[in-house]
Amino acid sequence: MLSIGKLTLLTILISFWLVGGSGLCSAQGLKTGSEANQAAAISAAAKENYASTCAGCHGLDGRGTERAPNIATNPEVAGLSDDQLSNIISNGIGGTGMPAFRSLTSVELRSLVSYIRSLQGSGETRVIPGNAGRGEAIFFGKGECSRCHAVAGKGGFIGPDLTAYAASFSTETILDAIVNSSRIVPVGYRLAVATTKDGSRMEGVLRNEDNFSVQLQAEDGSFHFYQKSDLQNLEHVSRPIMPTNYRDRLSRDELNDLVNYLVNASSKNSSAPNDKKEDEE
Repeated sequence: MLSIGKLTLLTILISFWLVGGSGLCSAQGLKTGSEANQAAAISAAAKENYASTCAGCHGLDGRGTERAPNIATNPEVAGLSDDQLSNIISNGIGGTGMPAFRSLTSVELRSLVSYIRSLQGSGETRVIPGNAGRGEAIFFGKGECSRCHAVAGKGGFIGPDLTAYAASFSTETILDAIVNSSRIVPVGYRLAVATTKDGSRMEGVLRNEDNFSVQLQAEDGSFHFYQKSDLQNLEHVSRPIMPTNYRDRLSRDELNDLVNYLVNASSKNSSAPNDKKEDEE
């Protein structure tokens, strides 16, 4: 097996996927029956080929293991066009050990690329209720999501950036994350209130703390550093930053709009770097 450290992410993707490429079902053996049956058989053969030769390294869901990287939700991989994938599969990559598979027919190539897309969640049209335009208005307006979160450089600083968030999760998981009323606050996003000896108070996200000092980040993104000896009190707050009443604050239609916006924003922004690179070339 080739050393992962010597391969680019793209080479790893294609190399692991096509190690057993010669075992793909031959189109000649599918000439009987309808075109639909042929397509289904080729698709099934691609899936079986992945399971037998690739899943041991990338996992059955394509999200990677300790042996190989994530090829399902990585924006760099998802950003490759179908033509780019087909070209690499057919012609290989010189100087990398990635062989050319020129014997694959166009049908087999399309099938293999389609299976890659299915692992990335785009093999079939992703039907999402709601409207992205209305969802954007909710994100930056009524929902007040942008007070903490940013999308494509617009929004707040103290919550996780959501630009590519939806690329890694199903719509059901995203919706649940929004309306969950008993969420556990992860380390790095816990609140604290520092009260100085003169009585001034500062509430913010606890970014750093040791035995002698503490650093808080306010909602506007500014950082505030305190020596504990200068504080009257330091209170660690258990409540999460993110509101837990979105099920009451937003209607189901508004929640669908918000999820739709996050999914569309993720899809749009994950392909932007690759598009820019192609333009530069």
